[in-house]
Amino acid sequence: MKNTEKTMDKIVELCKSRGFVFPGSEIYGGLANTWDYGPLGVLLKNNIKAAWLRKFVQECKYNVGLDSAILMNPQTWVASGHIGGFSDPLMDCKECKTRHRADNLIEAFDGTNPAGWTNEQMMDYIREHNIPCPNCGKHNFTDIRQFNLMFKTFQGVTEDSKSEIYLRPETAQGIFVNFANIQRTTRKKIPFGVAQVGKSFRNEITPGNFIFRVREFEQMELEFFCKPGTDLEWFDYWRSFCKNWLLSLGIKEENLRLRDHDPEELCFYSKATTDFEFLFPFGWGELWGVADRTDYDLTQHIKTSGKTLDYFDPETNERYVPYVIEPSLGVERLFLSVLTDAYDEENLGTEEKPDVRTVLRIHPALAPFKAAILPLSKKLSDKAWEIRETLCKKYSVDFDDAGSIGKRYRREDEIGTPLCITYDFDSETDGQVTVRDRDTMEQIRLPIDQLDAYIASKIDF
Repeated sequence: MKNTEKTMDKIVELCKSRGFVFPGSEIYGGLANTWDYGPLGVLLKNNIKAAWLRKFVQECKYNVGLDSAILMNPQTWVASGHIGGFSDPLMDCKECKTRHRADNLIEAFDGTNPAGWTNEQMMDYIREHNIPCPNCGKHNFTDIRQFNLMFKTFQGVTEDSKSEIYLRPETAQGIFVNFANIQRTTRKKIPFGVAQVGKSFRNEITPGNFIFRVREFEQMELEFFCKPGTDLEWFDYWRSFCKNWLLSLGIKEENLRLRDHDPEELCFYSKATTDFEFLFPFGWGELWGVADRTDYDLTQHIKTSGKTLDYFDPETNERYVPYVIEPSLGVERLFLSVLTDAYDEENLGTEEKPDVRTVLRIHPALAPFKAAILPLSKKLSDKAWEIRETLCKKYSVDFDDAGSIGKRYRREDEIGTPLCITYDFDSETDGQVTVRDRDTMEQIRLPIDQLDAYIASKIDF
C-alpha cells in the first residue's frame, strides 16, 4: 500500500486495539492530546531510541551521551530566548470560540509557507484570501497575538515570581550549559557531539493528528560542536548521516523529502536548515530538523552566565566559541512514521472471496517482538516455553498457545513480529522448529540451537 492509500483512522485503531497507544487517563474521560504507550508501544519506542543511541553514540567516534534535568534555572531560558521569543501566533474564532495558529491556517488553506512573516502580514493574508475557521467555516477572527509555549510551574512551598520555573521545551539547552563539564571530563577535542534522549513539554495551541503534535514528547537531539568555518561541511555530513539512518531502518525514500529553508525562513542565527518531511496519511509533515546554529547558543549562555564556554585548540593555539550543528528528532513522530510506512493490507484470497491480512512490515530491529514462540499443540507448551526462556535473555519474544496456528500467525503479523517459531511434534525428535517469515510467509526448518544466530542476523541494521 502507498501511504496515500492509508488512513489515520486505521492506524489509530490498530494502535488502540493491539496495545501500542492508549488515550491518556481514559477512565476519567481522558485529557486532550495525552497518550499512554501500551505494552507494544513502549517496546517500539525503546527500540527506536536504542537504534538512535547505537548509531549516534555507541558506534560514532565523535559523540558522547548526556541526561540533563527537565527543570533548569530560569536564567537558562532567558539566555536561550525562550522566555522572550518562544511563541506561536494565536488567534481565536469569535463565532465558535476555537483557537488556531495563524501560520497553520494559512498553510492548510493553500500550501503557502508563512515562515518569517510578521503578525500583520499573516493577518492581511487571512483577510485578503478570506480564509475560514476550519471548525465552523466563519471568517470572524480576533487579531493575532503571541502565545508563549512554555509550561510554567513553581518550585518550593511558595507560589510567587521568585519560585517560577519552567518545564523544558527542548533538551538542547541542557547540553549547552554542560559544554565545559563534558569537554573537561571526556577530554574530547573539537569536533565532537553530545547526544541526549529526553522529555520536553510545549503548550501547543493546536495539537493533533494523533501523536504527531503533542504537548508532552520525547526528543532525540545531537549538538555537534565544530570549528567555525567547517560548519557547513559538518552540516552536510549530518544531513546525509540522518537520512541514511532513516533508510537503514526501513523508511521508504519515496515517503521522505528534504526541504532546505529559504533565506527568509532561516532563524537570524542560522546559516542553514533542512527539514526532513515525511508523507503521513494526512499529508507531508516535519519529521526531523537539521540546523547550523552557528555559535548563537553558547554565546548567549556566556553573556548571561558570565562563565567561559569557549574552546582552546591545542593544535593551533586558538581560542574560539564552537559552532553547532543540531539534528533534532521527535521520538513520537518517528514512531508514527514507522507505523505508517509499515502498515499494509494484503489480500490472500480472491476478489470474490477476499482474505485480507493486516501486517506491520516493521524493520526487525524496531519490531516490539523479534520472534513469537508458538507450540503447535498445548501438549507441547512446556518444551516450547524452554525455547522462550532461552531466547528472552537476549531478545523480546512473545509466546502464544491459544487458537489455531493460522490465527496466531495473523495476530503476530498485525503487531509486526518478523519471525514465528513453531514447535511441533517432530521437534521432539529432530530438534528442529519451523520458522515463518512475516513478510514472505515462507517457512524453513531450523535446528533449535541455531535460532539465536538466525534472529541476530535478521535484526541487524
